[in-house]
Amino acid sequence: MPPLIRPPRLYPGARVAVVAPSGPVPAHRLEAGLDILRGWDLEPVVAPHVLDVHREFDYLAGEDLDRARDLERAWRDPSVAGVFCARGGYGAARMVELVDWNALRAFPPKVFLGYSDITTLHEAFARRLGLVTLHGPMVAAADFLKNARAQEHLRRTLFEPEAVQVIDSPGRPLVGGRARGVTFGGCLSLLSADAGVPGTRLPARGGLLFLEDIGEEPYRLDRYLTQLLRAGWLDGVTGVALGSWEDCGPYDTVRSVLRDRLGGLGGLGGLGVPIVEEFGFGHCDGALTIPFGVAGELDADAGVLRLDTPALAERSG
Repeated sequence: MPPLIRPPRLYPGARVAVVAPSGPVPAHRLEAGLDILRGWDLEPVVAPHVLDVHREFDYLAGEDLDRARDLERAWRDPSVAGVFCARGGYGAARMVELVDWNALRAFPPKVFLGYSDITTLHEAFARRLGLVTLHGPMVAAADFLKNARAQEHLRRTLFEPEAVQVIDSPGRPLVGGRARGVTFGGCLSLLSADAGVPGTRLPARGGLLFLEDIGEEPYRLDRYLTQLLRAGWLDGVTGVALGSWEDCGPYDTVRSVLRDRLGGLGGLGGLGVPIVEEFGFGHCDGALTIPFGVAGELDADAGVLRLDTPALAERSG
């Protein structure tokens, strides 16, 4: 996996568009998140359909085509420096093929931020546009609004990414060692759902895989990992960082499933690739922002990711 193109970092006064590719967005939480962005001297612009609810399926933030067009318009707007997702939920898989990715290739790279269901779009931006994206807190997500640590790590990533080029976590080794590669990953259930879909990632050789999920029982985690293994999607992964597993059952059981399914990566008879658990990203308080598409080294023993370059590039001009 080669490193991807890094978008320019943000700057005071930058305009950022807020979109809702997945689930419906509570208005009061959106306003609270917008206030945080304004406090960072950003100018948030809410896309037209962010507060919509689908006429038939109330788990979607409006019609599929409207959600796709909001993302397209934000990306094509030359005054917008970043596109932030309001929340996850479900729905990105329904709209991702409605986005005109060929048209978006003609526009300069910009920051894209989200996690959870937005995993589907992280993969699309990586495969179709070749861009680094940020797996991090979303504007109207409760775990962002209430946690200063998550806010500050995201803010530094956006404005001064060299200050968080070394990402220290509370993690501990499941399998010790160090590994080099290009960061990628997201929500396990979404990665499994995308496996084999045309235009999505081929086996991720040379990748540092970041995995987390929420609300999935251990046998489902087993099923998702087994699907990825059977599909050959994990072939060549060099190291693994495991984030939060909120509401996924007793953690001892979750850990056993993760060790069983991932411990054999790296070939038969070997010690396995380095794996660090409880790295502190995903659906958890104080979630770290992890850039996807950047080369670096994962130290499982120390619980540290050292990026070769800052997540976002210097501004030109």
